[in-house]
Amino acid sequence: MKVRIPLIVLILILCSLLPLSGQGRADEPSYLFGATYMTMNNPFFVALNDGILEVLESRGDKLITLDPALDMEKQIRQINDLIDQGVDLIFLNPVDWQEVHPALEAAEAAGIPVINVDSPVFDDEMVASVVTSDNYKAGVLIAHDVYERVGPEARIIILEHPETKSGIDRTRAFVDTVSIYPGFEIVGRYDAFGQLESTMPVMETILHKGVDFDVVMCTNDPSAIGAIAALLAAKQEEGIFVYGVDGSPNGKKMVKEGKLTATVAQSPMSIGRTAAEKAYELLEGKPVTHEILVPVELIDSTNVDLFGLDGWQ
Repeated sequence: MKVRIPLIVLILILCSLLPLSGQGRADEPSYLFGATYMTMNNPFFVALNDGILEVLESRGDKLITLDPALDMEKQIRQINDLIDQGVDLIFLNPVDWQEVHPALEAAEAAGIPVINVDSPVFDDEMVASVVTSDNYKAGVLIAHDVYERVGPEARIIILEHPETKSGIDRTRAFVDTVSIYPGFEIVGRYDAFGQLESTMPVMETILHKGVDFDVVMCTNDPSAIGAIAALLAAKQEEGIFVYGVDGSPNGKKMVKEGKLTATVAQSPMSIGRTAAEKAYELLEGKPVTHEILVPVELIDSTNVDLFGLDGWQ
């Protein structure tokens, strides 16, 4: 005798075997995360976000990614919006490491943990963990390379980004290290805001003033590329050594072409993956290391091919 199972019963049985929407497994909680970076106009942050997404999506969870476009007030509003949406945790890269404080207060009041990525906040006791490159080491590596490549005397311009702790640390390390070389002179420090578009006019102004220099230390690759573009446009690139930090695909290509002297490789994908892994440990009630430094390495013409030109390391 054949037993007929009603169609509705079959549907209910099949549905019970499927994982719930937004979950990797039916026995795991589903999380909603938020992220806001100083700008998504920089491919570094796109790659960092991809690293976070890779881990979150493997667990079936969701991420809301927001771009304040270098506007601190907008970033504070975004964080408040994420709080209102009930996210379980926020990944934060601050536009301004000090002025982000009200947003940290709001998250703390709402009981929502924050993992700080790439560039530390000033009030780092208000975040659960800080995952960054070894930014101080980046500045040290550049300073030593200048000495080895240029020699005992150099006139240096620094294109800095003092609104961010990562930029501050790279510049401080560079200045600390070049101070041991008596023939090195820093002839100018200029805020280039870490953006290609803002660096070009800054560099053009320096060239117009006739400042005498032979080294340009930039706190990231977009600034270095902007400086090179201005030098090329003015046909004044000859004999100038330009340094960046990121190890971005564009930066590595310019190293390969001989336009960028060197860049210090960061690994935004590693920062993102590490931050996401720590987020789950935190939400599961496990202890999390407060400061995590991801190693960096100098890339120049001798080793650029080892890093690949088409992607991030």
